[in-house]
Amino acid sequence: MLSGRRLDLLDPSPLDIEIEDIAHGLSRVARWNGQTLGDHPYSVAAHSLLVEEIFARLTPTAGPAERLAALLHDAPEYVIGDLISPFKAAVGGPYKDIEERIWAAITIRFSLPADTAGDLKRRIKRADTTAAYCEAVTLAGFDPAEAKTFFSDPALAPNTLAAWLTTEPTLDVAQNFLDRFAALDADANKRA
Repeated sequence: MLSGRRLDLLDPSPLDIEIEDIAHGLSRVARWNGQTLGDHPYSVAAHSLLVEEIFARLTPTAGPAERLAALLHDAPEYVIGDLISPFKAAVGGPYKDIEERIWAAITIRFSLPADTAGDLKRRIKRADTTAAYCEAVTLAGFDPAEAKTFFSDPALAPNTLAAWLTTEPTLDVAQNFLDRFAALDADANKRA
């Protein structure tokens, strides 16, 4: 990693995970295999910010640690990339195992709620699929009816999230991600 850390993908240590590496990597991983409108790729970091925003709107009582979990829900992709869902399902086992190991290290590193496998995961997934629908129709050229067949009805309409559905330069997205992380982390530490 650019931080100088060495992350063992088969046995990742929480001590080798740095938020700067995550922000840097996610801001450079393109969603939709780069097939989006705009002057810049729509990155996983931008998607993560969108998911956290949707999660907050759908779950207004969520605490900062839960919102951090929403922001970091795709954090393993900073080292393993973003595979489109059909391909991820086809690859299956080994990819999923590595993704889960990295996620477990991330949850320990950033003191995320242990419930990321239960109700919290379900609520984050709802925000994630709403984000995917909104991205599909706003940035990736999907017809709304087509997008519903893949992502079901969104919990929020794309026009209510227009400010979040834009492409930005990589460095700006990375900084926005870091700023949001810092705000949520500070709030979570204040409440702990």
